Amino acid sequence: MEWMPFYLFGTVFVFLLSGYPVAFTLAGTALLFAGFGQMVGHFDAAFLEALPNRLYGIMTNQILIAVPLFVFMGVMLERSKIAEDLLETMARLFGKKRGGLGFSVILVGMLLAASTGIVGATVVTMGLLSLPTMLKRGYDPCISTGMICASGTLGQIIPPSIVLVLLGDVLSSAYQQAQLDMGIFSPEALSVGDLFVGALIPGLMLVGLYLIYIAFIAYTKPLAMPAHVQDTDEGTTPVLHAIFKSLLPPLFLIVAVLGSIIGGLATPTEAAAIGAVGAMLLAASKKQLTLENLREVMRGTTRVTSMVFMIFIGASLFSLVFRGYGGEELVREMLGDLTGGKYTAVFVVMLVMFLLGFVLDFIEITFVVVPIVAPVLLSMDIDPIWLGIMIAINLQTSFLTPPFGFALFYLRGVAPLEIKTTQIYRGVIPFIMIQLIALALLAYWPGLATWLPSIIN
Repeated sequence: MEWMPFYLFGTVFVFLLSGYPVAFTLAGTALLFAGFGQMVGHFDAAFLEALPNRLYGIMTNQILIAVPLFVFMGVMLERSKIAEDLLETMARLFGKKRGGLGFSVILVGMLLAASTGIVGATVVTMGLLSLPTMLKRGYDPCISTGMICASGTLGQIIPPSIVLVLLGDVLSSAYQQAQLDMGIFSPEALSVGDLFVGALIPGLMLVGLYLIYIAFIAYTKPLAMPAHVQDTDEGTTPVLHAIFKSLLPPLFLIVAVLGSIIGGLATPTEAAAIGAVGAMLLAASKKQLTLENLREVMRGTTRVTSMVFMIFIGASLFSLVFRGYGGEELVREMLGDLTGGKYTAVFVVMLVMFLLGFVLDFIEITFVVVPIVAPVLLSMDIDPIWLGIMIAINLQTSFLTPPFGFALFYLRGVAPLEIKTTQIYRGVIPFIMIQLIALALLAYWPGLATWLPSIIN
């Protein structure tokens, strides 16, 4: 019976691979194991009595209000045609250079990440707008699809990010629990704003690594990313007012949201409200704030938010049953017995999360795995901001790793028929390696994530 926590985890894993809904798989499997454990006398049903308090805590958690607000902001910006203007402007800036369209895709992906934070919207939009153009201009299909998928996942590390909001809430509870376990009865707090600030430098570093890779390919394999031969009717230089018109609105929104958090003027939830209102104003300025668009945005926001919170509820029940079987103590013993101490423990956890990313998405890993391992790791005197950014970059790879990488599915759905699925898979492999390099750099230099928060705080 001492291995029941792992049997529970394995059963959930099997059901998830079978295609059952995540939230109901977590809750249903947990209840089955709780019922069986109570029948044989190895599970205390008192653990389930904590579920109402858990649900009430989710309902009254002000941090989680940021989730629907950021989702609303992202969906509204997706429908306001900002991505089209950005891509067209960037293409005029870099289009004549070898690999210029590649630079444009990465930079636009970065701006969309900082203003929407929704991977699906970014990948689909970039796939529809830039992929046909790149193929027409002779770009290699593997490199083209890889760039689009990778640029779309930047929304998971560059704030404001839904991943960081959810991670911030989970890690905050884990950090307080870890401090109490260490005998610290006035625990320090970890906020979503801390993770937002900590993610800025690693996120920009990842963008820089992408751009370096594209420049390297452009100059070592010129046929894979040829320079564009400009037509006479395309003009010779970008129009200055067009650049300002396309770049200033999203940049203003990014500064308003992130600046209010970093400057201490607003909490992440309040900043999310600013972003939602700002997205509506931008949509109105482009004459896209119609009743039909607003209706579709509200429906999309409701769908995503409902999915996230249902998984949250299912994961809460799962964690209670897992803890009732002594799973937390078992994980603590296994990680504590590793040679090499806390660094080996972090490496093992990162490796497990990376492998799980091949078959699970970031929400499942965040709500199932992180609450189990985070208290153990944080009790080893590991910086919570550094750990949170490490997990966020690791989770970002789950969007790219075959066979269930969501970015791959999104692009496959809008890519031309001549693009093979194997080409998409091959195209993302270099970017997965780049993300692992970024993870290694962050592991070697924790200050990349902790320096900026220490300066601001």
